[in-house]
Amino acid sequence: MRRDVRRVAILGGGITGLSAAFYLKRQASEQGRDIQVTVLEKSGRLGGKVNTLRKRGFVIERGPDSFLGRKLPMLHLARELGLLGELVGTNPQAVKTYLAMNGRLQPMPKGLNLGIPNDLGAFARNSVVSPLGKLRALDELRLPPKTDDADETVGAFLERRLGREMVERIAEPLLAGIHAGNLYRLGLRATFPQFAEMERKYGSVIRGMIEARKLAPVAGAKAAEARSAAVGGARIPPTAFLTFRNGLSTLIETLEERLRADGADIRLGAEVTALRQSAGGAPAYRLELADGSAAEADAVLLALPAYATGELLAPFVDVEALNIEHASVANVVLAYDARGFDHKLDGSGFLVPHSEGRTITASTWTSSKWGHTAPAGKRLVRCYVGHADDASAVELPDEELTAAVRRDLRDLMGLTAEPEFVEITRLRRSMPQYPVGHVERLAAFKRRLEERLPGVYATGAAFDGVGLPDCVAMARDIAGEIMAR
Repeated sequence: MRRDVRRVAILGGGITGLSAAFYLKRQASEQGRDIQVTVLEKSGRLGGKVNTLRKRGFVIERGPDSFLGRKLPMLHLARELGLLGELVGTNPQAVKTYLAMNGRLQPMPKGLNLGIPNDLGAFARNSVVSPLGKLRALDELRLPPKTDDADETVGAFLERRLGREMVERIAEPLLAGIHAGNLYRLGLRATFPQFAEMERKYGSVIRGMIEARKLAPVAGAKAAEARSAAVGGARIPPTAFLTFRNGLSTLIETLEERLRADGADIRLGAEVTALRQSAGGAPAYRLELADGSAAEADAVLLALPAYATGELLAPFVDVEALNIEHASVANVVLAYDARGFDHKLDGSGFLVPHSEGRTITASTWTSSKWGHTAPAGKRLVRCYVGHADDASAVELPDEELTAAVRRDLRDLMGLTAEPEFVEITRLRRSMPQYPVGHVERLAAFKRRLEERLPGVYATGAAFDGVGLPDCVAMARDIAGEIMAR
């Protein structure tokens, strides 16, 4: 059904909502159309989980700290906002990553990609996996592939192919940490679909990774070419991860400035409590706000956490697909003076398997990995706390949480220096845990939503990826759908 869209309401002022507003205004301008865009943000600030603190010369990320440079939507957006010159990459000297094992740090084993062996000689020499564990993993090369196309958990897939020890010692800290999840509850198709594709194509995920390694130079050249083309030939730091010199909030601040200049209406403290459907004619929808006011729109985009979207849409459509678990996590950032700092920070940080029984699940040696984040003569260390199986530490009082984190840093790194200050950020219900069958259930939900509430859209990290480029891509695509109506 085609509908004349003049007013669009976007619920949520995170990166997805703001990017969608930007692309709506840009596409409307290109088409010579006048679109009124209203962004309704419940909290008192924009950016959602993107939240940079600039303090005493430090650039501290209280949410995500970077994005994958090979995912082009973020580079497209940076170019369109004039921010390419602000991009910075990781320190090329800080390539070493450590793994906590039996109470001490040791270098992450070589010969692996995403926890899958891709160099058999290097994998055979690693000391993290036992001889029996290595033999079981290499047995994968002769195991027959799964014959059906049914989704399964990441843990079940990796244990079936590589054995339990590889899951616990390598895959769990490396892969589960991306989602703060449990590999035995995360659906493969929604998180690492490339593993299943390798099994289908090569009959073995190890063989698939070996082939990918052989093709890496060609693939890397093509990726670099695509990245250069995406930014009009501008020079981009050649590292896997990128951020902005003054933090990721640079993107949020620039989006807000551009949107306000283009006439978008951005309202903070605007909590939508109900969505109402008009009896007929335009506008199609009425949004009721907690302060008693209302907003009317021809199209509505919900760029909210899945549970918040589900609450608003439940009166109209089955929202079972949105009833997924969200893990709570905390970031503990410690700032130090270099004098008396008793660790060389010779890498990018370390990962901690759950079996180690630590409060910390991982740590980024931020000032080593990102040269712009600390003033000269200072050090910055960021620690991650909480996961889907145990978020109890997230709610510890600040003093207790800081003490537990410092205890882990002392035990694992030998770090006893006193921090100049500590910043704690709790991100409650922030990490969506994609279950088995998530992709199919979401597709069915979107079809039902289109049938029942034409002109109402839903997207965000719980839909098609938690990474910042994924959120920007979803926003751009939905803006195109709205304009096409």
